[in-house]
Amino acid sequence: MSMSNKKSQNFTCCPPRSLDLSPHTSTRTSRGEDSHPSDTLLTPATSHMSPTDALKDEEPKTPVPSWTLRWTEPPKVKYPYKPTEALEDLPGVCHALELFLSSHMLESEEYCHKSDEKKERLYFATGYGLIQCVKGLMSYEDVDLLAGIAHTKQGNLIASQHRKKQAFLGSRLAGYVVSSLHSGVGFIKGMTDVERHAELVFAESMFEKALLGIMYSGDWLAFIKEALNMRTTIGIYRQLATYLDALDAEATARGLGPIDTTVDRHFRSGVYLGQGVCNMILSLMPGKLITLVELFGYKGDRKVGLDNLMKAGGWSAEVGVDEPAISTSQEGVRRSIADMVLLIFHLVLSSFTFDGVDITIATKVLNWNLKRYPNGVFFLFGAGRLSLVRSQPEQAIAYYTQAMNSQTQYRNLHHISFWEIASARLALWDLSGSLDCWRDLEKEATWSKAIYSYGMAVCMLELGGNDEKQKEEVARLMDRVPGLRQKIAGKSIPLEKFVARKARKFQSQSQRLALPALEMAYLFLAITHAPRRVIVEKMLPEIDALQAELDKHRTNTSGYGGGVGYWDDFCLGMFLKGVCMRYVAYPDPDAVLDPEEVVAIPKEEAEKAAVDSFNKVLEAGHRIELDHHLVYHAHYELGRVMACQGDTDGAKAEFELVLSGKPLEVGASGRKGKYSMENALHMRTHAAIDALALGRRL
Repeated sequence: MSMSNKKSQNFTCCPPRSLDLSPHTSTRTSRGEDSHPSDTLLTPATSHMSPTDALKDEEPKTPVPSWTLRWTEPPKVKYPYKPTEALEDLPGVCHALELFLSSHMLESEEYCHKSDEKKERLYFATGYGLIQCVKGLMSYEDVDLLAGIAHTKQGNLIASQHRKKQAFLGSRLAGYVVSSLHSGVGFIKGMTDVERHAELVFAESMFEKALLGIMYSGDWLAFIKEALNMRTTIGIYRQLATYLDALDAEATARGLGPIDTTVDRHFRSGVYLGQGVCNMILSLMPGKLITLVELFGYKGDRKVGLDNLMKAGGWSAEVGVDEPAISTSQEGVRRSIADMVLLIFHLVLSSFTFDGVDITIATKVLNWNLKRYPNGVFFLFGAGRLSLVRSQPEQAIAYYTQAMNSQTQYRNLHHISFWEIASARLALWDLSGSLDCWRDLEKEATWSKAIYSYGMAVCMLELGGNDEKQKEEVARLMDRVPGLRQKIAGKSIPLEKFVARKARKFQSQSQRLALPALEMAYLFLAITHAPRRVIVEKMLPEIDALQAELDKHRTNTSGYGGGVGYWDDFCLGMFLKGVCMRYVAYPDPDAVLDPEEVVAIPKEEAEKAAVDSFNKVLEAGHRIELDHHLVYHAHYELGRVMACQGDTDGAKAEFELVLSGKPLEVGASGRKGKYSMENALHMRTHAAIDALALGRRL
């Protein structure tokens, strides 16, 4: 990594003791249960021999671990290429994927390119396209996005040439209108193995191309066009899944089930991955959009999606079964990608939803893959994310630092670590450390210059001091933020819109904002994942200092801040105090708590303070001038506290108020348009209602 020793020390908190992500057996989660079974380490897979066979050998063979890498050297690629022999390239593609996930990205890319310089081979052309897709999404640079689009188009073309030829109405336009043609099980049975794989690869490359197209164009017309491509992709996956289910049912009827073992594992893993991802994406869509999608006959079932992803790797949700049923010697080529999607759902998307989230499953998948890819940057990201979810930000920083040290080939991957470390530093209330991350992102990354600049500004603002140069830099950054916003699919990014509003407020209030870094910590879930000692000793004193200043002007609010923003700042302070007190009283359910930790504020006191603080926001909400979102977030957080207290009806009533669409702040001027982060709050509120129904802690 091209960083100075000083910079490296800035990010390194402490080196991970080991790659085992299981907490010590003495630690417990805030659910009040052991976070994992006592035997948390994954053990090598046992031999496939029966006990009787094993006894026949004078010297028993050492069992081969289920996670052992399959390729020690590149498999031979057969020349010249014949489309009928396309599947003979699968060992080479498996090798390329292992290289990529082992943090040898350039070697993987070069191997794919040299194996198919003409980009005519089914799996190498599309595999190379996938690498370019990943590069484009990481950098968000136009040149990389365009390269990704070009290569995924080429892969899609090659896949189309390998597909079974349609007898009539074969055009894509006809497929949009009459999607049922040539979609039966009989039609797919009539394909050759290569044609079935081509069907699968065609859907995958179309999905990649659609994703890149949406990111590059940023307008609604492109979104609609690519949405139609997505519809084709979903349709193909549904057809292939129906075919696979039919074969498995026939095998079961013959007494040879539960699956048809004549179906090759690479095809099966691809169908599981496609069905899993499509069902998951559809299940995450907001209500209005899912209603539109259902008109086309598509509905996402999250359980089906997760089950398919689990089947790709042979994972079980059963407690104590930590080893997958499918080893590397038995897996399909897409198994590792399915594992990564599972980790993304359980560790990242869990910020917005609760239904189906299981941290124990994520831990199993992560532990096994870290043994397989000990220097794999993507799984080290997962280890860092799991540590954050467990409210262990120091350990998270160590893993993210290790992820940066694991590879220097794709600098853009370091930006993910910078982003996550910035959040983890906020959870530790280390504003200087967080500032360093935002500064590096603002200098190098392109995903969201608005957020990077705002992150820098608020950290410097909260750190304070009388440095005139620093004040000038803060003012310059805030001035730039509104003009740095971007659009995806013709829509503004909600968090960018929020920071732009805050930057304008900073300018209108004579370069003043109250608790901006702590407010950002709330939005980034840094308060959620902060250790309770940090909340009590570092965050709450910041709020108390603001409250003391506000109290000086309680009887004459015009004397505060030049007569502007008193009640906005009062409500923000009360809201953040309520959030902090909630996590003192009721830590996040997945937090790993130190049994020896002594919290200075008793649970009952913190619980009462949280409820009182949220109620004060609701009482003063009608006085808010700009930050109307605080009232809606206060109802949401009050509902979560009520859920923790066991008041399900009260919690549901608060959540329903948020979703009612009614203006909950009743000022004379009223609210115009949407409030900040409205869609994100609605998504979390829907998830909270689902969690209530499932009896899960919030």
